[in-house]
Amino acid sequence: MPTCDSTIMSQIISKTTIYPATKSTLPDLKLSTSDLPMLSCHYIQKGNLFLRPPFAFSDLLIRLQHALSNALTLFPPLAGRLVTDSNGYVYITCNDAGAHFIHANATHVNVTDIISPIHVPDCVKGFFAFEKMVSYNGHFNPLLAVQVTELADGVFIGFSVNHAVVDGTSLWNFINTFAEVCREVNPVTKQPSFTRDSVLISAEVLKIPSGGPKVTFDEFTPLAERIFSFSRESILKLKEATNNPKKTNTNSNVVEVMGKHSHDPVKLSSEKVTTVIGNWLRNAVVTKPEPVPEISSFQSLCALLWRAVTRARKFPPSKTTTFRMAVNCRHRLEPKLETFYFGNAIQSIPTYATAGDVLSHDLRWCAEQLNKNVLSHDDTMVRRFVHNWEQDPRCFPLGNFDGAMLTMGSSPRFPMFDNDFGWGKPVAVRSGRANKFDGKISAFPGRAGGGSVDLEVVLSPETMAELELDPEFMQYVSGQWC
Repeated sequence: MPTCDSTIMSQIISKTTIYPATKSTLPDLKLSTSDLPMLSCHYIQKGNLFLRPPFAFSDLLIRLQHALSNALTLFPPLAGRLVTDSNGYVYITCNDAGAHFIHANATHVNVTDIISPIHVPDCVKGFFAFEKMVSYNGHFNPLLAVQVTELADGVFIGFSVNHAVVDGTSLWNFINTFAEVCREVNPVTKQPSFTRDSVLISAEVLKIPSGGPKVTFDEFTPLAERIFSFSRESILKLKEATNNPKKTNTNSNVVEVMGKHSHDPVKLSSEKVTTVIGNWLRNAVVTKPEPVPEISSFQSLCALLWRAVTRARKFPPSKTTTFRMAVNCRHRLEPKLETFYFGNAIQSIPTYATAGDVLSHDLRWCAEQLNKNVLSHDDTMVRRFVHNWEQDPRCFPLGNFDGAMLTMGSSPRFPMFDNDFGWGKPVAVRSGRANKFDGKISAFPGRAGGGSVDLEVVLSPETMAELELDPEFMQYVSGQWC
């Protein structure tokens, strides 16, 4: 019987280097202040699960290899390598050295073995290449590996991509384009931009320690991983609850005034009470409240998770917690970067609050703290982040250093389900072991679309067990897709 038993991993059948169909004419691309900090991070590992195509698997491999060669012509950096010059600057050299293409076999695994379990099974980690490879090693290894794993009734296409070369926007644009090329779409719909003339390009040098940078978290800590799904209806309900908490209405305020009067030792006459209430009602009608910013669906969901994990971790009220969100800077800069600027154009925004504040205030309060930070991250703030990095160039400290951090990555806006390679769209998105630690969260669009969201939540086993019992959080979680 097929199973996703972690002791039976995928078997590598073949490994090939795929070269661009046309030689690159791009110059070397200098890594930016958004790229360089990622040199200590693992390669990104993201992929799609598909039902089995209605043609031979051998034909599928040939089709994908041919399409990858053509896609690399459109994305020359992904067929290149990292180089460091004599001044210490790091570049992508578009030298057509090629990308890895791997054929793997896991026909002991069914599609339902991957998507049905409550927790993500360990065998999924075997669907990706470059296990625990740090991005700095792109000096000596391909910047991209595509692993195609044959399942009993499906296919998994896993992408391992150097994180100093791409962020989520660039990664999914490449995958979308690869799929379009596979379907012979010509021209492709989203051309990447390789410009390097923004404020993100710095004259400062990142000093690399001897032996290269290392990840800043423990790669061997036991973790639990689960995909929590939120339907469109559930997300709308959550957003409504966040933006419209129960408010005291006019009638209850009148009752409060009268109640206070009845217990006040200095009593007003009935006529004066009537006048006070009349004036209050009249003013309540004509006074316009100050506009309150609307909290987005995603910020509502982040606030819900922040509260639930804080409860699950059982902190004392004085403990400071951190919710860190990655924001896309392409549209925040002035002048704006191209929508499909290739590279990293993200910055990480931390929001701090004590456990006592997170849990004693309502959901809206938590969401407002996140909302304020996101709204304030404009051109000036992006440039300030760049300036601060230039004062102290360093790799990004990824991890949960005080046990009270949550780090949100990826985005439900990424077109993860638009990848039709010629036999239908994917049935699921999954990721590998890369860059995972207690408190790492990734947001995916839900398969149903329409604003549905999947959260890939990675926590300590103890915290995960508590989260799964949290009534405020679990009331919004939808059933598993099977």
